[in-house]
Amino acid sequence: MKLFLTFFLFFLLGSCIEISDDLTLNNDGSGTLKYKINLSASKVKVNSILALDSLQGKPVPSVQEISAKIKEFVKILDAQPGVSNVLMEENYTDFIFKLSCDFTSVKLLQDGIKRSIEQISKDKVNLQQEENWLSWDGTTLKRSIPSYVAEQIKAYKFEDEALLKEGVYTSIARFERPVQRFENKLGTLSKNQQAVLVRTNTFLLKENQALLDNIIVLTPR
Repeated sequence: MKLFLTFFLFFLLGSCIEISDDLTLNNDGSGTLKYKINLSASKVKVNSILALDSLQGKPVPSVQEISAKIKEFVKILDAQPGVSNVLMEENYTDFIFKLSCDFTSVKLLQDGIKRSIEQISKDKVNLQQEENWLSWDGTTLKRSIPSYVAEQIKAYKFEDEALLKEGVYTSIARFERPVQRFENKLGTLSKNQQAVLVRTNTFLLKENQALLDNIIVLTPR
C-alpha cells in the first residue's frame, strides 16, 4: 500500500505533495484499495529533479523508467492470488498517479503487495518475514506503515521542510457497518459512522511514521 510513497521519494524532496489511501472493507474481508499521489503543486520542481542525473548520490530515474517500473508492479500485483482489477493512472503532465485494486481478503492483499515489492526491488529484501501491517478479523482492522517503508523514509534528507509541512496525507477506512471505536487521536468519524479518516501533513509523517497507525473496532454483526 505504501510502495509508491517509497518509490516517489525522489520527488518528495522539496515538493508539496498530496497523498491519500482509501480502503473499503466489506464484512467478509473483501474490498477495494485506492491510492493516490498528487504532485501537481510542485510539477515545476519535479521536472527540475527529472532533469538531473543524480540526487543525494542516487541516479534519478527517467519518466520512461518510472513508467516501466510502475507497469511491472501493476502486472505482478494483478497476478497475485486474491488480488484483481489492478489499475494505474499515470499523468506525467501534472504528476498525478492513481492506483486501485480489488481483493478477496486483507491477508491476500498484504501478501500480494509484499511479493510485488520484493520482485521489483533492486534491494534483496525479504518482506515475507516482516510483521503484519494490515490485519482484519471480521471486527477489528489494524493498520500501520510497513517497517521497510518507514526505514526508507527516515533515510532520506528532505531539502525543503516548509514544503513538506504544506503536504497532506489522508488515510480513509470505509466499512459496511458502524464503527464502535478507534485509537488514532487524529482520526475523525464520518456522519454515518461507517468510515474513519486520519489526516496529517507529510513533514510530521516523515518525523513519525506511526501517526497513521490505527486500530478500528466495528460494532458486532
